[in-house]
Amino acid sequence: SSREKLYEFLSGWLGGPPLYVERRGHPRLRMRHMPFEIDDAASNAWMICMMRALDDCVEDALLREHLRGAFQRMAHHLRNSGEFERPEDPG
Repeated sequence: SSREKLYEFLSGWLGGPPLYVERRGHPRLRMRHMPFEIDDAASNAWMICMMRALDDCVEDALLREHLRGAFQRMAHHLRNSGEFERPEDPG
């Protein structure tokens, strides 16, 4: 299921056990998303969904903000259509 795959991916992506990689191999996110047009509108819509999910599911404000930043970088990384600027590297 999508929920299980997301759990497995996030586990490894956030520094826990690499469950997704162990069970399914490297996620290859850009390659898997290439068949789909991901422009600014699609990226922003995904971020709205993720922010709502974080607001609903993550009580710790610091963790929530950390995850928002990580998801925002991922949303920018997966865009493959339209004109856009890459976000500045904060560090």
